[in-house]
Amino acid sequence: MSPARPCRGLRAAVAASVGLSEGPGGSARRGRLLRPPSPAPAAPGARLLRLPGSGAVRAASPERAGWTEALRAAVAELRAGAVVAVPTDTLYGLACSASCSAALGAVYRLKGRSEAKPLAVCLGRVADVYRYCHVRVPEGLLKDLLPGPVTLVLERSEELNKDLNPFTPLVGIRIPDHAFIQDLAQVFGGPLALTSANLSSQASSLNVEEFQDLWPQLSLIIDGGPIGDGQSSEYRLGSTVVDLSVPGKFGIIRPGCALERTTAILQQKYGLLPSHGSCS
Repeated sequence: MSPARPCRGLRAAVAASVGLSEGPGGSARRGRLLRPPSPAPAAPGARLLRLPGSGAVRAASPERAGWTEALRAAVAELRAGAVVAVPTDTLYGLACSASCSAALGAVYRLKGRSEAKPLAVCLGRVADVYRYCHVRVPEGLLKDLLPGPVTLVLERSEELNKDLNPFTPLVGIRIPDHAFIQDLAQVFGGPLALTSANLSSQASSLNVEEFQDLWPQLSLIIDGGPIGDGQSSEYRLGSTVVDLSVPGKFGIIRPGCALERTTAILQQKYGLLPSHGSCS
């Protein structure tokens, strides 16, 4: 990693929508957790909270206050350059600001992950893909697959931090079909680096208890309850990773949990051909 660049602050207009201040570094606190479904050990001084409702569905009044509180806490930590655990539509993930080089380095260190392995970028809306990528597929294709349990690999634009995956001109884009992380990406107002919440080479996590070993190294854990039934091996496969960087073709980099639906859309609806070496 090259020397860390300063982490950008949240734009005032976006911050105001959830009552966030624009003070330096936000209101970050270390060691805060969002309460897991059952009691679990927490670091001394930790604050325990939890997403209201199912976690995957946007909370309605009177639970909205708890949802907004979780957004405030997560945005403040991300703005401060911290690493936050979040639920997605497939697995629990680790998120940080993709524009903060120091935070990117922290993700690699706490996972024990090789810096030769890329991090995906999580965005809040399909429209944001055009800012951070050079898109050479129909907009309808993006909207058919996103939001959803897929990662689309496209050519990155100059808008992304050069310290994010500096070894490749491509980037994997995620828009999970999960209300909280979509809200988080939109309110944060910038790209989030996203990877699974587990040590490298170990099993992925469907609930917060499964990555307790990482808790002391995280600033915040957003507990949205178990992903799926909390046990299904299908969810543990993670997102289906598709290379769309070559016009007219697609390559399956990782089959993941949505392979059949994804390949059907790409081949039958859009006429894309599997690239040589694709595992589809």
